[in-house]
Amino acid sequence: MGLLTHLSLLITDLDHTLVGNDEALDRLNQVLDRYRQTWGTKIVYATGRSKESYQDLVTTQRLLAPDALIAAVGTEIYLGAAETLDPEWVNKLSINWHREKVVTIASRFADLESQPQSEQRPFKVSYYLSPSVVAAVVPQLQELLSQQGLDVEIIYSGNKDLDILPRGGDKGTAVQFLRNRWQIDSIQTVVCGDSGNDISLFKYGIERGIIVGNAQSELRLWHELHPVNYHYLAVADYAAGILEGLKYFRFAE
Repeated sequence: MGLLTHLSLLITDLDHTLVGNDEALDRLNQVLDRYRQTWGTKIVYATGRSKESYQDLVTTQRLLAPDALIAAVGTEIYLGAAETLDPEWVNKLSINWHREKVVTIASRFADLESQPQSEQRPFKVSYYLSPSVVAAVVPQLQELLSQQGLDVEIIYSGNKDLDILPRGGDKGTAVQFLRNRWQIDSIQTVVCGDSGNDISLFKYGIERGIIVGNAQSELRLWHELHPVNYHYLAVADYAAGILEGLKYFRFAE
């Protein structure tokens, strides 16, 4: 991988990717803060958490203020310190999204356990599902939703979380949306993740991708099935894995 002049955009998942090793997080923050001052690097957090849950995390973790927050598995975008959803993103996801119909169809599956109300978002319906029945439940659920004309994505991650989103409402599409808005080249962009709901970060463009060493099996398997030279599987865990990946791509000193 050749030397790249600068990093314009870094997008990272939070739990078990950026967060998990306080000492490594502090070191990474120093690097990213230097990038910001030198190159104007934009930092975006892409998380499964709601904005409220993200704000709870901020009270316990030393996180740099992001230029944007992608929340609720990609279905919500907040620019800067904005408290309201990006209206263009809302309009995009509203097309052919019928949340009540999704809930009604999903209620037919006894194996789907509804997640707490705090995790139910305008463009996300969330359940717990045992990995032992995923192979049986997900295809049936997808078929029933399709039969009703509902164009959705089903994302399973962490061996327990199942999210139903509007088609194109995932983290990866949100990244492409922001990158296009900011006119940032994909080769000057890095994405980082650890679990199944991060797969979309790696599958749409040619951004440099860092998979941290503690990544879940579903992301590791996807990486094995889709090998490319612009994705890197780190040895180190959490923020230390991101630092390792930045060095591999010649962004970090």
